[in-house]
Amino acid sequence: MIGDLVIAGCSHRKAPESGLLPALERYAGGIAPQLRARFSDHPHARSRIRFLSAAYGLVGADHLIAAYDQRLEPDRAEGLRLIVNGQLRRDFAANGVPRRVLLVLEPDYLVLLADLLALPERPVLHWIPDPRGWPQAAAVLDEWRWP
Repeated sequence: MIGDLVIAGCSHRKAPESGLLPALERYAGGIAPQLRARFSDHPHARSRIRFLSAAYGLVGADHLIAAYDQRLEPDRAEGLRLIVNGQLRRDFAANGVPRRVLLVLEPDYLVLLADLLALPERPVLHWIPDPRGWPQAAAVLDEWRWP
């Protein structure tokens, strides 16, 4: 197992610019603004941040995404769970299984990560159910000694 990973839920508020933007720049709500402020000059940390998107599944902080308006509806969640599982497996195969994962997302998004909980090499999970839970997230990142 290697390092740590942060997975945040996407936000309804998004940057209005058309065209493609990195996910960390596209999302304007949740903890994205604080992640952007804290890690804008830390490429390694940014490489360890993911967002769960109702439209795209699991995307890295620097993954280019277009503007969208998609809510995570229950009928979409099950199909998206399979996509996210594949994305996680590819991510872990390429980068290793993280030792710890900080989840900052609403309970509905946990459905998308159900397969993560079933992995035999499952990382330690720290879940903050409030998507605006930056004070708690910052405390975890400080404890982990993230920049």
